[in-house]
Amino acid sequence: MKEKLYTIPLNDAVNENDECPFCFIERKLEQDMINFVLGSSSSYMESDIREQTDNIGFCRTHMKKMFDFGNTLGNSLILKTHYQKLLKEFSQQTAHFTPGKSSLISRIKKQPSESNSVAAWALQKDCSCYVCNGLQQNFDRYMETFFYMYTKDSQFHEKIKNGKGFCLHHFGLLCENADRYLNDKQKAEFYPEIFALMERNLQRLEEDVSWLIDKFDYRNKDADWKTSKDALQRGMQKLRGGYPADPPFKQK
Repeated sequence: MKEKLYTIPLNDAVNENDECPFCFIERKLEQDMINFVLGSSSSYMESDIREQTDNIGFCRTHMKKMFDFGNTLGNSLILKTHYQKLLKEFSQQTAHFTPGKSSLISRIKKQPSESNSVAAWALQKDCSCYVCNGLQQNFDRYMETFFYMYTKDSQFHEKIKNGKGFCLHHFGLLCENADRYLNDKQKAEFYPEIFALMERNLQRLEEDVSWLIDKFDYRNKDADWKTSKDALQRGMQKLRGGYPADPPFKQK
């Protein structure tokens, strides 16, 4: 199939021969989002972007990554107006708040009141994130593109079939989305193929980690490392996704 603009990132990710092409895409999308927010484009100075970051905020993970990225002024400007918006909401949420009555059973079980509006508001703020939202919107499109290429591009299909598989997190998302994008005949072919691919590569990682451990035995001091030198980070990636050995992404 002739390569198109929207298929290039997926082909690039697969060609990296990474433990999971979706981890590769996710990292690129995340870095692009952080760079968009705080990088040289200075989007944090644009009123429409600032309005969105004021309303949505950032999760703990991405606030840490924004701090690591640098740009103290940009981060501070974003925080300033976000705090101003947050304080208005806080006043509205707490002005007329009265604790809900707890039942005897909920007190015995130490369960919180289901009608605690302030708690619900605070919890919603805790999981609201401008970067996460942008990442998810773009990632969903790549997931759809994956199944399009998997069914239409024989070369791409073969690369996936003979590749290193996926991390468990993205494997789960693939299985979930297969029911959206594949018909019954396609699913009957997809699942056995992807299951065999995952089992083969999980076994490969288990063997790499095992040999890494064996290399700590003095008797194997001079033995070949084989493919185990970076088995720890690859093994962690395979289980939970991401890149444990990556340094912080910083402003250039």
